[in-house]
Amino acid sequence: MVKKKALSKDSKLAELIAGDRRLLQLLPRFGIALGFGDRSIEEVCRMNNVSTELFLTICAIYTDNGYKPNRAEIKSIDLGGLLPYLKASHQYYLDERFPHLEEHLQRIIKASGAKYGPMLSHFYDEYKQEVMRHIKYYEEEVVFPYIEELRKGQRSNTYQINEFRHNHTNIQDTLDDMMNILLKYLPGDILPKERIEISLDIMELSDDLNRHSVIEDHILIPYVESLENALP
Repeated sequence: MVKKKALSKDSKLAELIAGDRRLLQLLPRFGIALGFGDRSIEEVCRMNNVSTELFLTICAIYTDNGYKPNRAEIKSIDLGGLLPYLKASHQYYLDERFPHLEEHLQRIIKASGAKYGPMLSHFYDEYKQEVMRHIKYYEEEVVFPYIEELRKGQRSNTYQINEFRHNHTNIQDTLDDMMNILLKYLPGDILPKERIEISLDIMELSDDLNRHSVIEDHILIPYVESLENALP
């Protein structure tokens, strides 16, 4: 685990990623391609028109379990790239992670028979639909357009970012139910290797989504509140 205080713009990006492989998945969300050699984080960010401080802050959220940026830190960051980063994250979840997860899970559901298959399918569908409702139909169609209007200096009389804070849905219980079926209740002879692999995938996705929520709660919301307060 790399602590926030250990992150530096002068550190080599390759060394940072070697310290925590989860950071690899962040690079395409910032539009950063591999092949950056021994360049520093600041050099790579500059080459890709990415805010170094925003990049370091999001890396800190992924590498330091206890880190949440405060408002003073947020004020010092150029947050113009935050919405593109969040949109790229959504695209990654919906276009890559969920299809990959579903492909493997369907084989387990089919092999589980009438006793466990429908139950497992139900919990997965509920989990996926809840995530999609929040990401695709709420954030993409309501929240992000509102923020883009604020950035243009236009205030809405029908929405405020405080509503977003109250609409952040906790889907961990549904995920826990699905994991219990995979790990505890399916007979041991039902695709044991694939169940281990998909359980690891689900755990990684859950961790990623939880950190995504930290970014929205502790960077996006304060940022949008500052935009709201700046308008008459």
